Amino acid sequence: MKVETIIKRCEDLYDDLDFNYVKDWKEKNKAGAIGFMPVYAPRELIHAAGMLPVGIMGGGDNLEIIRGDAYFQSYICRIPRSTIELGVSGRLDFLDGMLFPAICDVIRNLSGMWQIMFEGKYIKYLDMPQNFGAEGRRFYLTELAGMAKAFEKISGNKITPEALNHSFGLYNENRHLITELYDLRSQMPHKVKTAELFLLMRASNILEVGEHTKMLRDYITAISNSERPERDHVRVVVTGTFCEQPPLTLVKALENSGCFIVDDDWVLGNRYQLEPIAIGDKPIEALADAYLGETVATASRYVPGPGKGDYLVRQVRERKAEGVIFAAPSFCDPALLDRPMIQEVLARENIPYTAFKYAENTGQIQVIKEQTGTFADSIKLWGSQ
Repeated sequence: MKVETIIKRCEDLYDDLDFNYVKDWKEKNKAGAIGFMPVYAPRELIHAAGMLPVGIMGGGDNLEIIRGDAYFQSYICRIPRSTIELGVSGRLDFLDGMLFPAICDVIRNLSGMWQIMFEGKYIKYLDMPQNFGAEGRRFYLTELAGMAKAFEKISGNKITPEALNHSFGLYNENRHLITELYDLRSQMPHKVKTAELFLLMRASNILEVGEHTKMLRDYITAISNSERPERDHVRVVVTGTFCEQPPLTLVKALENSGCFIVDDDWVLGNRYQLEPIAIGDKPIEALADAYLGETVATASRYVPGPGKGDYLVRQVRERKAEGVIFAAPSFCDPALLDRPMIQEVLARENIPYTAFKYAENTGQIQVIKEQTGTFADSIKLWGSQ
């Protein structure tokens, strides 16, 4: 399959705010669909119940917010207001439930608003453990058990150990291919365009996991055999984009400004767990341990003790990046509170960085492009160390 064909499919999914793929999937499979907000959700548990996990990441720059602004103040990030707009306009009526993982206070408030707006539907604020020892494990196991019962009631299917292990296998394979894709982009960033990778990651929010895995495999095969010109770009890591996503035009602008993005944290739920989920006799415990164990570092996940910024420095070193771009959504408290602490670590490690804020419908593409272009030029002129 040609790269252009695959990416066109991704673009169609990205632009479709009516979620027609999900509606068709539900009709074909006579099954339910559970939505979830970023950054993390136990998609395997939804899948094991025979339902489709659907990532909801706001309305992007194709949605005009009319009624959504009436529910939230203007001095917060845009994603809750555009998500509300999707809801009150009827575009999310196909969902049988909605998960709101603990990202920030705004998403907590959004979950309460959703309960008021969509009475009778399953709404769950997923309060993730902040203690990663025995107490946190017991808490999260209780949360998972409660969700499993709810999903069984909605779907009419029993979540058996066999079904859960089967889902683990499918999502482990998917994460493995995503890791392979990210490694390939780091090795050959002139071949794997960042905008294409971004679209492939966004497609995972909609497609059934097996279909997305096939798409990834087809893309990796096609792009490995393609011929694309090398470019004299600076290698950078983009961080801060774990929740509200940048518009596609901004992603393209970053690359066109002279930057090869060799790592990032968008659509982070796809890469949240760094190791496969163990398949065995106690799958619910394995699912909990996977979250509590080896996972990515993000501002929305509290980890006590020293080490703030170490994960990012490791990304820079392993990807042979020459600098870091902080691209945080406007009014994103977790990202903007994290940034000064991480910048201090980068300064200590002599890693150049620049920072800007955006919204999912940002109109300041040219200004940002000029800023990142100047950043890339400064690294070329004076080096990264």
